[in-house]
Amino acid sequence: MANDTPDHSDPITAADVAGALTRLRAQAPRVHCLTNAVAQAFTANVLLALGAVPSMTIAREEVPSFVAGAGALLVNLGTLDPARNEAIEVALDVVGDRAIPWVLDPVFADVSAPRLDVASFLLKRGPTVLRANERELAALAGGDVGEAALRAKTTIARTGAVDVVTDGTRTAWVDNGSAMLTKITATGCAAGAVVGAFLAVEPDPVVAATAALTVFGVAAEIAGETAAGPGSFAVALLDALYSLDEAILHEKARLT
Repeated sequence: MANDTPDHSDPITAADVAGALTRLRAQAPRVHCLTNAVAQAFTANVLLALGAVPSMTIAREEVPSFVAGAGALLVNLGTLDPARNEAIEVALDVVGDRAIPWVLDPVFADVSAPRLDVASFLLKRGPTVLRANERELAALAGGDVGEAALRAKTTIARTGAVDVVTDGTRTAWVDNGSAMLTKITATGCAAGAVVGAFLAVEPDPVVAATAALTVFGVAAEIAGETAAGPGSFAVALLDALYSLDEAILHEKARLT
């Protein structure tokens, strides 16, 4: 069974995370987000605060050009409609031709059978990273995250009280975050976009996803320290992402 435990043979450190964040800010990659209509504005602001560049069009005639020039692609199933379904197909054809990293976020795949069918089909297209919560992952790929990663031949970033990132061989746990993340919409969707931003500057998907979830989790903790409620938390999260630096990551990152 195994694979759901940390692999200490090649640990990912706060220095790795800080280095990836430095590269992200230096390169300012663009992430094209085919994402939940509810999440677009917040996701865009999260990417901008971090130092990346968002683009969001789902127009069929524009998607090929936008994806071809992007550093990474996010495919988020939060609001499935015909236009987004078509945009996803077009985008993945471009990704395959150009070897652009992409993230699959199967939002609520555990709730709707048609949505699960779409997510299962997309998983077979070989996402660089599958970002999902425990329920979504169980519905889509099975409950054990390590075994699921091996079967799907991808890196999985399972988010929850403690995040776990694994390709089935190497595993990292990220024990950063805030319960307030569950009190505002789009935080999970935005986290998927952040994974995309790090994939654009870090070729190792395990390192990229771990760095993304660490940065997002540390920023959430900082925001939670001052927020009076969900509204101020959303603003504080953007400020914390903008202000993150190497010293803060070394102080607050909890990685195993």
